[in-house]
Amino acid sequence: MGEAKPLCSSVIASLAYTLLLVLGGGCSRTPTGNPSPNGVALPTVSEGVRFVNVAVSAGLKYRWQAPTRRPLTILDSIGNGCAFLDYNNDGNLDTLLVGSKLALYQGDGKGHFTDVTAQTGLVNLKGHFLGCAIGDYDNDGYSDLAISGYKTGLLLHSVGGQRFEDVTRTAGIQPQSWGTSSAFGDIDGDGKLDLYIGNSVRFDSSSQQYCKTNGVNTSCPPGIYDGVAGRLYHNLGGGHFADVTREWGLQASLGKTLGVAFADFDRSGKQSLALANDEVPGELYLNKGRAFTNIGAASGIAYSNVGQAQAGMGQDWGDYDNDGRLDLAVMTFTSELKPIYRNEGSRLFTDNSNQLGLSNTTIPYVAFGVKWLDADNDGWLDLMITNGHTSDNIADTGQAYTYREPTLFLKSEKGTRFNRISLPDLDRPIVGRGLAIGDYDNDGRMDALIVDSEGEAVLLHNETQKAGHWLTLRLIGTVGNRDGYGAEVVVETANRKIVRHCHADGSYLSSSDPRVHFGLGGDAEARKITIRWTNGRTQTLDNIKADRIFTVKEGDTSK
Repeated sequence: MGEAKPLCSSVIASLAYTLLLVLGGGCSRTPTGNPSPNGVALPTVSEGVRFVNVAVSAGLKYRWQAPTRRPLTILDSIGNGCAFLDYNNDGNLDTLLVGSKLALYQGDGKGHFTDVTAQTGLVNLKGHFLGCAIGDYDNDGYSDLAISGYKTGLLLHSVGGQRFEDVTRTAGIQPQSWGTSSAFGDIDGDGKLDLYIGNSVRFDSSSQQYCKTNGVNTSCPPGIYDGVAGRLYHNLGGGHFADVTREWGLQASLGKTLGVAFADFDRSGKQSLALANDEVPGELYLNKGRAFTNIGAASGIAYSNVGQAQAGMGQDWGDYDNDGRLDLAVMTFTSELKPIYRNEGSRLFTDNSNQLGLSNTTIPYVAFGVKWLDADNDGWLDLMITNGHTSDNIADTGQAYTYREPTLFLKSEKGTRFNRISLPDLDRPIVGRGLAIGDYDNDGRMDALIVDSEGEAVLLHNETQKAGHWLTLRLIGTVGNRDGYGAEVVVETANRKIVRHCHADGSYLSSSDPRVHFGLGGDAEARKITIRWTNGRTQTLDNIKADRIFTVKEGDTSK
């Protein structure tokens, strides 16, 4: 979560904006002479994709409030996360909103939500909660909750999908100094979900609270604080976890982690771990079987395209160009490119953000949440990004930036270019942080849930009229983890072959719908579906009709 600070040389200060786009921000995150995000002529197009904020009418009544003390510190401005989940296993998505108080809303699958915070036992839980991870760690069929936070952290076990009980201490999970994004993943393929919790920096009341920017007190950049490594907890079964951070080679992480995401990006059959870190190199921990090796620099994802460490925030894995390999989107600070690391194979990545036309659109913003989604079901992954500055008084520093910023929806042109779609409920400036995606009304069109750190929850209903055919797979593991996390799914139709992976992690402090969604365009049937589960077992289904949610149980080939 980088902060504005003086330019490192007068030479760079004189560079034109176009050169800044090419260099990806150089050695500073303070732009000089850049156009205002609200005034710059960014590329927009009018398309059939349509999102409408229906939070109030849908029943989500929740508001985040920043401290009244101003200006905000680095801790005050980190924001919060949210989740789409199915807590009672009824086939309908519910929503979890994370703040000083947790709020759980039960969905009816038709677009309406009812507050069930009290009856599920969450109402009395209080703390400086920030983010969440969702996963069925004991394979009983009901989603459990991991809540991260500042000097806290909870593991909440679902009791039959009716209520949650705090099992943090008995499970062996320790509160973190500043827990951020976290994720469940079956790291060793034993059929049980393990848990990684990212950590930010060492910060308390004795730490420096403010720094000067153009003579004005603002929050300090993470560079002045020491990073704290995240923690990896191995699921031992029986409701118990063991801290294997050092034993499995993750103790050397630089910390300052804001984005966490598992993926089998090299098709090795093992879940590797990407960490987006703030103003220190990004890390990609290659899973070598209960042992991890950081290949971030060697793979090409550690630095910007000019060799600079970036302000890594949210991130997400997805195959945007449909070449069968998972690519990685990483969000960064204003004046920095927002890298789209194309997976070239052989564990190598190339930042293609410039070639994809994203520089002019994304570079003015401080980007946090990010998710790949196929909004119009044309078979190509689009991109949604939440934005909001980290300095609430950025306007007082004389810079041409604003605290509140728009949400970006970037429409894919068959994986070769992304164009911004301008819509009123996207363009409205907010302090954007957490972002989750999911089809909450089961109509085959992906919706979005967004955190406004100084406002109400945003629920973007996808009302795209001319959407293509679709197929959503709900995976149930039997030998592998019940959620199917980490499974690779390949759908082949008459005209396309699409690869997706089952996951709920990624984005920023948030968790998304784990069902695997495919846009099929004009194809009304999947001729072949191949699922590679995390235990290596492969399962094939033939001739599956489109436009439905289809449940696949590991080992069961019935239709």
